[in-house]
Amino acid sequence: MFYESAKRDHGLPHDPMKALIGPRPIGWISALNARGEVNLSPYSFFNAMGENPFVVAFSSNGYKDAVAFIDETHEFVCNVVTYDLREAMNKTSAPLPRGTSELDYAGLTTAPSRLVAPPRVAEAAAALECKWLRTIRLETVEGRAMDQYLVLGQVVGVHIEDRFIVDGLVDTAAMRPIMRGGYMDYFVATPETKFSIPRPTRA
Repeated sequence: MFYESAKRDHGLPHDPMKALIGPRPIGWISALNARGEVNLSPYSFFNAMGENPFVVAFSSNGYKDAVAFIDETHEFVCNVVTYDLREAMNKTSAPLPRGTSELDYAGLTTAPSRLVAPPRVAEAAAALECKWLRTIRLETVEGRAMDQYLVLGQVVGVHIEDRFIVDGLVDTAAMRPIMRGGYMDYFVATPETKFSIPRPTRA
């Protein structure tokens, strides 16, 4: 099949784009505003964007609290979402009244960060402390401003639960990180699905 994405004339019950660009890692973003209020929200438009130093990015559909808090205080934490935390992660996506703690609602606890003010999720297997670089409001090819905001941050500190470091390497599969598919679907990385391919060398 073929369809024009702007027309959305695919004829399917739901737009398939998120199912095609997936599974996507989830950035579980904890942010703090100037009043000391904490926001915790999952974002599936998330990934690493560069290294030396490492840069991560997430995109928010709408100018939500996470983006507003980060724009205000210029720091955030990306917590890794694993299979054991799937239900708690889902709860933190609920549209709670302003001022309601997503951490309390999801039964989570905070742990202090080392180099940034926002706390991390204590139960997370890993967390990336980040300093804000910029927030970009995305535009269409016609130059129309979208209600979509891309946040870039430089990783300044990394927390890893010691039990996931095996023979000097992080055992990502043992963490069982979950990833977002389309619709209501998620995927999980497991040791059974892991495989390695050495990079080719020049002939």
